[in-house]
Amino acid sequence: MKKILAVVMALVFALTVTAAFAQPQAKPAEPAKKAEPAKPAEPAKKAAKEKVKSITGEVTAVDTVGKTITVKSKKQELTIAVTDEQIKDVKAGDKVVVKYTEKDGKATAKSVKKVAAKAKKGEKKVKKEKKEEKAE
Repeated sequence: MKKILAVVMALVFALTVTAAFAQPQAKPAEPAKKAEPAKPAEPAKKAAKEKVKSITGEVTAVDTVGKTITVKSKKQELTIAVTDEQIKDVKAGDKVVVKYTEKDGKATAKSVKKVAAKAKKGEKKVKKEKKEEKAE
């Protein structure tokens, strides 16, 4: 009985080893391909899509909750999305220059700068007179 068990075990072992070697050899894994460098043409396309535009005008509305400002220029009125940092010193009535991009029909500010309002001719004369008085 021990001999039969030993022979059966030897046959099972032999068949297992033979089956393992009879399987086709797997190809060695190919080395990982090097990452291709970014194509310069693609960023140029993005830059073309996100052309920076500018609008100069008066702020007619400030929405701190929605984080938008509405700027009215001589040609148009535009609502622009802004960040908390950009909106903190802006209030309705301020004259600003906003550089923005448009994507999917929505304007997003890149920068918001206050501009000093131009003095009227009458105000300039008054300022000149004050300077002359100080000089004397």
